Amino acid sequence: MKSKIPELEAHYKLWLSLKNGEGILGDGKWHLLRAIEEYGSISKAAINLGISYRKAWGDLKKIEELLGISVIEKHRGGQLGGSSMITKQGLELIKAYTRFHNEFEIFFQKSFIKFHNEISSL
Repeated sequence: MKSKIPELEAHYKLWLSLKNGEGILGDGKWHLLRAIEEYGSISKAAINLGISYRKAWGDLKKIEELLGISVIEKHRGGQLGGSSMITKQGLELIKAYTRFHNEFEIFFQKSFIKFHNEISSL
């Protein structure tokens, strides 16, 4: 009797943490950094991502504290409001994580295809 394996999808969560498990950078913080780069504002990035300004600011401070680099340069605003820029180190972090994420995605998809092929013959 041939097995009827349903159509499957595979999902994963990718993040970097300290050895003690404390999270440093994952897709959420990566999206935040990219949104700040796009909008030039922490508050606009937070609104766009559906998170609070407080959470966004806390996430940024955590990245800076745990990695020991500065990722954000904040300029207080006057009448027209302030702005936030990603630092050179922050841009390099975005670039490196993007490469890491893309390479992992390719590996993950290839591995899933092998797995799916193996169980399809059950």
